[in-house]
Amino acid sequence: MGKTNGRSTVYNDITSDEKLKQVNEDNIELENDFIEYLTATDKSKNTIKQYTNNLHIIWCWSLDFNKNKAFVDFTKREITKFQNHALNVWGWSPSRLRTVKATARSLENYIENMLDDEFPDYRAIWNKIENPVNEPVREKSVFTIADLQPLLDYLVEKKQFKRACILALAMYSGRRKAELCRFKVSYFDEENLICGGTLYQTPEKMVTKGRGSKGKLLTVYTLAKPFQPYLNMWMIERRRLGIESEWLFPDKDNYEECMDISIIDNMYDSFSKFLKKPFYAHALRHSFTTYLLEQNLPESVVQKVLGWSTIDLVSVYDDRSDDNLLEQYFGDGGIKQTEKKSLNDL
Repeated sequence: MGKTNGRSTVYNDITSDEKLKQVNEDNIELENDFIEYLTATDKSKNTIKQYTNNLHIIWCWSLDFNKNKAFVDFTKREITKFQNHALNVWGWSPSRLRTVKATARSLENYIENMLDDEFPDYRAIWNKIENPVNEPVREKSVFTIADLQPLLDYLVEKKQFKRACILALAMYSGRRKAELCRFKVSYFDEENLICGGTLYQTPEKMVTKGRGSKGKLLTVYTLAKPFQPYLNMWMIERRRLGIESEWLFPDKDNYEECMDISIIDNMYDSFSKFLKKPFYAHALRHSFTTYLLEQNLPESVVQKVLGWSTIDLVSVYDDRSDDNLLEQYFGDGGIKQTEKKSLNDL
């Protein structure tokens, strides 16, 4: 039986170290060659990790249900059986199945383009099996900044200052989980305050999501005033614990390394229980964007703060309902006189 996280994703114990030791050696050798190729072509660590995990799922399924057959010998009938097993036994969503199949197709491309001398007759077949309809299976959770304040208060009350600081940083910067891990203490020096002390601006460009091992480099902004109390509490706690590290959230066993993203994953799972509805990282990018728009900031300013290449993304992350929008500009029998604000007004 699998377990679920806050957004009802099903996780099963499909792979294990013991199973991987029994996997067809040809599949392991193929995986190693493929991963070496991905590394040589500058794929990001996260991409390589995801590809590796997906291949291990395929290998272990083949071990358990397909006579440990080599990947290059799979038939279309066997791939159909894999797809059926993933959907109806493991309980996967269509989206997760598509992700794993995309990894298999990437491996097929590698075989055809790079190993054609070894497998001259190999032809890609994973794309021949029709994907299930990709219907959304997760309820979207919408949080306002006010919705999240009780959770912050609870964390402070329980003296969980690190968690409170991570949550506040996500709330007031809109950054992804992996990016939260890479913030440095020095980013929050007073000299990095701009716009009358309203924003912290990173003095160097941070690695954010993007193609390649270096990702996309961006200057990152954090709303200073609401974040500062939680930063202060965490810095006091760090000193009490004797933590000396350039990373704001260092690895607990090696202060020279930043915290692993899995820590945030576990933390976010626990937040769902407190909030009594699914909590996930992307919701905070929505809540931060919506908060900025509710302060009457122009969309062009919101785009700049989030570091988006196109202004169209602002509306994608705007969680305000039509009623909310109308109430902002209409009321008391007429049109409200509203003025656009600047960051200094926050």
